[in-house]
Amino acid sequence: MFNSYGNIVRLTSYGESHGKGIGGVLDGFPSGIRIDMEFVQAELNRRRPGQSKLSTPRKEDDEVEFLSGIFNGKSTGSPIGFIVWNKNQHSSDYDELKNVYRPSHADYTYQVKFGTRDYRGGGRASARETIARVVGGALAKLALRQLGIRITAFTSQVGGIKLEEHYTAYDLDLVESNPVRCPDPVKAVEMGELIMQMKAKGDTIGGVITCVIKGCPIGLGQPAFGKLHAALAAGMLSINAAKAFEYGDGFSGLTKTGSEQNDVFYNNGGRIETLTNHSGGIQGGISNGQDIYFRVGFKPVATVLMEQHTVNVDGIDTTMKAHGRHDACVLPRAVPIVEAMAALTLLDYYLIDRTTQL
Repeated sequence: MFNSYGNIVRLTSYGESHGKGIGGVLDGFPSGIRIDMEFVQAELNRRRPGQSKLSTPRKEDDEVEFLSGIFNGKSTGSPIGFIVWNKNQHSSDYDELKNVYRPSHADYTYQVKFGTRDYRGGGRASARETIARVVGGALAKLALRQLGIRITAFTSQVGGIKLEEHYTAYDLDLVESNPVRCPDPVKAVEMGELIMQMKAKGDTIGGVITCVIKGCPIGLGQPAFGKLHAALAAGMLSINAAKAFEYGDGFSGLTKTGSEQNDVFYNNGGRIETLTNHSGGIQGGISNGQDIYFRVGFKPVATVLMEQHTVNVDGIDTTMKAHGRHDACVLPRAVPIVEAMAALTLLDYYLIDRTTQL
């Protein structure tokens, strides 16, 4: 059950990094949604390895094959099954690591919990599992389009280099104009240079992805344990390497007074809105019609190509040096994953809202 995400719209993923493939089943997806196959593939292309010099050189086409739930170009309402075949595994890169526990990886916890582990590329703990999320998220985006909901994520910080302005100061149409996926062209160059410096050293770097949801209707979210921001946080923190989540002003608002932080209501031509949006589009756990925006912090990738101390499976001190093809920074490829989890959450909560209204 813990390989599934969602309530009404429920994605179950399967597969390992160096297994035959990665796939999923999306259940509860509405019928009659036109499925744009080119769009779904384009979303996968944004996540796939080898797309720029900033990412891992592993070459995978990552072409999705749908197995069920789509007929004559539309969803049928039955489970949508799909798979992406793995074609470029270098499992031998991990032969030397099968008897050691890599620092900050899931090797030790998986071994203790399950009594066994797939050491090839991290197996089920690999970020390659997120392929299923991106496919499911792409389908959710197609459904949300009909509701006028748009989701855009972007890299807002790499290491100590960050965007200084509020997201409203940037042209989000520029996100895909550079491999870092940052809407500030100048900062994007600086971020890219830092990533390349880390890559040259065999080291890694983390940062922040900001996500903006526009057009969300008022009323999504349930009291008290179904709050929309809590569901978004759960989705984001389930992504590999995600370490932190904040929405609205988040931690930056903690030094303000209540009178400074409050979003004052006003009548905008018959529509009640707020003069500011410190709340990030969610109040009382329920969407209020303003932009929803949040940030997700990602740690540096745990695999560094330099010698580190560790212990082996017998608990004996040793050293290890990772080999293989890895990202020096997860952020550029994590942008579509953040969008995907946001889309799955929003579609799920939209359908929940419809079932709780007479």
